[in-house]
Amino acid sequence: MPENPKAVVDDVIALLALEPLEVNLFRGISPDESWQRVFGGQVIGQALTAAYRTVEGRFCHSLHAYFIRPGDPKVPIIYEVDRSRDGHSFTTRRVVAIQHGRQIFNLAASFQVPEEGFEHQFPMPDVPPPEDLPSDEELRLAVVDQVPPNVAKHFARPRPIEIRHVNPQDYIHPKPLPPYQELWFRARASVGDDLPLNQCMLAYASDMHLLDTCMRTTGIAWVSGKMQSASLDHAMWFHHPFTMDDWLLYTMDSPATSAARGLNRGSIYTRDGKLVASVAQEGLIRYRG
Repeated sequence: MPENPKAVVDDVIALLALEPLEVNLFRGISPDESWQRVFGGQVIGQALTAAYRTVEGRFCHSLHAYFIRPGDPKVPIIYEVDRSRDGHSFTTRRVVAIQHGRQIFNLAASFQVPEEGFEHQFPMPDVPPPEDLPSDEELRLAVVDQVPPNVAKHFARPRPIEIRHVNPQDYIHPKPLPPYQELWFRARASVGDDLPLNQCMLAYASDMHLLDTCMRTTGIAWVSGKMQSASLDHAMWFHHPFTMDDWLLYTMDSPATSAARGLNRGSIYTRDGKLVASVAQEGLIRYRG
């Protein structure tokens, strides 16, 4: 675990705290990690933050987004919010992310006044508790000397989200596995009870490992450089409140891959079994050999 878990969590909170430039206009920055492109979860979380800045007394229940161009981590991202509609119960916002004068990402989000209604959910799978599983950090550090230097730096950096895989795949020599996986995750330090912030941080974390699900069947290691992968779109539905500093179970499956694309779905549960969010994403998985 990082020497100062609170510091890396605070870095993400600061990352999501956009700078207001004008009415409906905000600026976000990227961490200095020397990575080739902006992490998709960062753009989702920042765009949702921008939308939240124009909404009062309502909470996000769904978002739908498209990744259009790779984000440049060296320059700020401008988020422009369109106040599409303010209804009696629902509010709709559209957010466009811009870099170098071009749209790199767009998001539509809907917000609802809290209300009661009918309830049902699929049950949480029976999996080992997080305390019985190795951390993702332990798995990465065990093979860090077997990956290229640029990947090694990425492997060894402190992470704000602690992850524990139920059924991990070998990072270096993966064997083909069925397109299913489960993992526990949580923020490494307290995030607080503010629901919009927790939703934005969950949006940030929801992009982690989701695309891996459709790649599990290939038996090709991401670190091999033989696979070009990128998120193409992302959708989330929020069902119940939650806090990111409690363990959450992320169950994922991939029903299909075709035409160099893979579809991935996810369900996110609290430790006591309540389904708090659902996720879907299609990603590019192109073999480069």
